[in-house]
Amino acid sequence: MTRVVVVTAGLSQPSSTRLLADRLAAAVQAAAGTRGGAVELEVVEVREHARELTNQLLTGFATEALAGVQERVQQADALVVVTPIFSASYSGLFKTFFDVLPPESLAGKPVLVAATAGSARHALALDHALRPLFAHLRAVVVPTGVFAATEDWADGGALDARVARAAGELVDLLRPAPRAPEPVDGAAPEAVVPFARLLARSRG
Repeated sequence: MTRVVVVTAGLSQPSSTRLLADRLAAAVQAAAGTRGGAVELEVVEVREHARELTNQLLTGFATEALAGVQERVQQADALVVVTPIFSASYSGLFKTFFDVLPPESLAGKPVLVAATAGSARHALALDHALRPLFAHLRAVVVPTGVFAATEDWADGGALDARVARAAGELVDLLRPAPRAPEPVDGAAPEAVVPFARLLARSRG
């Protein structure tokens, strides 16, 4: 079964970052269901590993529990990552979580980026902070990012639409690309007629 890990870096409980992560997780499951598939979801609360992350930065070694989380992130088929925005960028804890992953561990992995903040003025952080980070890690970032400011929670319809579109794009990236049909019984594929010959035919 396809596995998706949701990494959420909210600092408080309850947290709007976790709320957005849960909405995205539900939308990913719904999108997979409408496409005839299913996903297994796991949510990682980065705040629960804050001390372990700091220790790994200082010592270079992860605890057994943190190493297990990192292994599951690396083995996931896709990620949904959600961070609060502080000072116009992702939180330091969020960045640390990805800083200590082995190089190339996210290469080619589809990633849906999302963020929360108290003001819509931080919405561009998705494009000037999160996308460059995951491009550097060589992940495949979903075209639609989801940003939720405080006022967006009151306008649930618009936010829900963005969540559903982003989730659908993530699930589409997980589906195998259509392949050209194989020739039947070894028959040669139909020959391609040169354009000059087609043009001559049209002129009579």
